[in-house]
Amino acid sequence: MGAPSTSDTATSDTATTGNAATTGNAATTGTSLNNQGAAVLSAIVMDADVAGALWAAVDSGRIDDLVPELPLLHMEQDPVHRHKDVLAHTIAVVAKTPDDEIVRLAALFHDIAKPRTRSFEHGGVTFRHHEAVGSRMTRKRLTELGYPEEVVEQVSELVRLSGRFKGYSDGWSDAAVRRYAREAGPLLGRLNALIRSDCTTRNQNKVEELQRAIDELESRIADLAHQERKAAERPQIDGKAVMEHLDVGPGRHVGEILGWLLELKRSEGVLDDGELFSRLDEWWEQNCDRYS
Repeated sequence: MGAPSTSDTATSDTATTGNAATTGNAATTGTSLNNQGAAVLSAIVMDADVAGALWAAVDSGRIDDLVPELPLLHMEQDPVHRHKDVLAHTIAVVAKTPDDEIVRLAALFHDIAKPRTRSFEHGGVTFRHHEAVGSRMTRKRLTELGYPEEVVEQVSELVRLSGRFKGYSDGWSDAAVRRYAREAGPLLGRLNALIRSDCTTRNQNKVEELQRAIDELESRIADLAHQERKAAERPQIDGKAVMEHLDVGPGRHVGEILGWLLELKRSEGVLDDGELFSRLDEWWEQNCDRYS
């Protein structure tokens, strides 16, 4: 089906924005589309039936005006073995995402560079660096559609990071887990949501395996963050202040006092100086004989 006719457009003026975007009959033509492109695309990806809305936009030709790179995904990822149509996969991924505009836009663009990067030169089909290329393509397209810079930044960064989870099942060190979390930064939750959605196989065992792997990764990230917070904790006063107050020299007793002070802070929070030093005096009186 081609672009909507004038009569179709006129009829759609009485429809809601969401329905108009879904059917490809939004009241946007020519110049007006340049001004409303972001709103039209967002209405499509946030539709309650997002898969139906996207296919309608593809069939009507409206998606050609919004994201002309998207119809190019209508290809077999591996034509030799006839492995999945990338456009159908992309729409299925978007349909699996949570109700989050940033994640849905990232899902829509996450494989956008596969036609541009597809190669048969390295044994089988490859899409080398398609995430990095796709990130740049995403930034350009969303900017032209009129999205705010913050949205452009977040979506293009998610596209860039969308392949980072590959290889986790082969075994990641703690350093690799920290690097993944650090690189994702405030987008970590959305990145994991995108990765969870990017699994459209009919093999339920593979689906469950992926979900377990991401669950494990998230648990490891939380555990490592907790360990780092504990390692970064400090008692309320340092060793020098302890020695000056108790009039003692350095030694293992200072280390044990600092350990006790840290546990005191964890259990009771920050105390005022009078209370803190009173408690320190009491502890020292009860334990000083151990160090004589």
